[in-house]
Amino acid sequence: MPSSATAPVDASNEPPKPPQGGLDGYFKITERGSTPAREVRGGFATFFAMAYIIVLNPIILGSAKDMYGNQLDNGQLVTATVLVAAFTTLLMGVIGNVPIALAAGLGVNTVVALQLAPRMSWPDAMGMVVLAGFVVMLLVATGLRERVMNAVPLGLRKGIAIGIGLFIMLIGLVDSGFVSRVPDAAHTTVPLQLGGDGHLTGWPVLVFVLGALLTLSLLVRKVPGAILISIVAMTITAMIIDAVATVPSWGLTAPKWPGNPVASPDFGLVGQISLFGGFGKVGMLTGILFVFTVLLSTFFDAMGTIMGVSDEAKLTDSKGNVPGMNKILFVDGIAVAAGGASSSSATTCFVESTAGVGEGARTGFANIVTGGLFTVALFLTPIATMVPSQAATPALLAVGFLIMSGSVGQIDWSDFTIAIPAFLTMTMMPFTYSITNGIGVGFITFTVLRLASGRGREVPVAMYVVSAVFAFYYLMPALGLT
Repeated sequence: MPSSATAPVDASNEPPKPPQGGLDGYFKITERGSTPAREVRGGFATFFAMAYIIVLNPIILGSAKDMYGNQLDNGQLVTATVLVAAFTTLLMGVIGNVPIALAAGLGVNTVVALQLAPRMSWPDAMGMVVLAGFVVMLLVATGLRERVMNAVPLGLRKGIAIGIGLFIMLIGLVDSGFVSRVPDAAHTTVPLQLGGDGHLTGWPVLVFVLGALLTLSLLVRKVPGAILISIVAMTITAMIIDAVATVPSWGLTAPKWPGNPVASPDFGLVGQISLFGGFGKVGMLTGILFVFTVLLSTFFDAMGTIMGVSDEAKLTDSKGNVPGMNKILFVDGIAVAAGGASSSSATTCFVESTAGVGEGARTGFANIVTGGLFTVALFLTPIATMVPSQAATPALLAVGFLIMSGSVGQIDWSDFTIAIPAFLTMTMMPFTYSITNGIGVGFITFTVLRLASGRGREVPVAMYVVSAVFAFYYLMPALGLT
């Protein structure tokens, strides 16, 4: 990627040193042009950028009821969410050696809460998530999953990376309150608006604006630790504001020092699954379709994230492939199953890992830091959740820019069979708020346009198969299969 995408890190005053021992050699820290300090900063930045999942996942799952009216305990959900995030992030660091952290996937947890649970028990629903994880691991073991990823043309891969950049930027803008959804009662076709009412008002939004300006200014000046410095500075600023001013709401997390920072974990939900009980409730066909829905969401969300983060971290080769991909994908499959086994929903790769990459992370050692912080959060959840989203989300805005600036020039815009699918991929991700939807639209369009231009033989067989699967997935509601 062009140096502009990583200049804030590579131009720092920390030149890589010769290998310092076993740790450096195992994680290839020096070989990848990084330093232990950058990896540590990256690990902290990623943790703070995604720590909101500790609060958000329990809210999404805990607010739903299964067919018997049962709800999951919030405290147990917090423990399950943090436990699996820590375990899978550490596992990805040790086995995959990439700076890609994992946690309960947004989107798929909604599928579990609103589609699966209401038609069966919670153990049944989580059992189907475990089955989806087993299928993912089977696809990896047979080489099919890596074959699908390698079949994606380079130009379309860049479109996926750019789409993720735009998507995480939008996530940052929405989570910070800088933009918000226009309520249906407004009877307007405009989906988003500035602030909460068309204007920027309130202290939380000011914290985000100041944080964004601080982050970008530090990046322009090539200050080492720019993203992490901004997160810490704006958290302190938010705490001061919250202490001296009346702030109605900070959203999911408030910048208040907890009265009791230590909380005992409750592992009551771990292992509460029924692998095949759901099929008895909804039937074999519907059960298979439920597993397929979970599988599709986790499969392509992770694929897009892995591509985008690896590309930004300059871990890809000249063809855009990631060395050691099979190990990365297998850990992702384990993560899906582990999420179901803990009742925290499917765990997947988090796009917020780009915050750590933007801070300099290039190896799995950053994951050791992030996973370690999640482990500590098992006992210090009140502290982990005191960083408001307004302090962490400016990192997503900055990283979104870095990803786009490093990829947009590498797409062959003169070849419409690549340019149009890439364009649709990068726009559909933020517009539909889904990485999977962006990939699906891009794949189908690429296949159709290559056929329409008489270049169908240039399309890999795997792309035909995946495009057909996506087409079926989108037609499922019309066919009465959902």
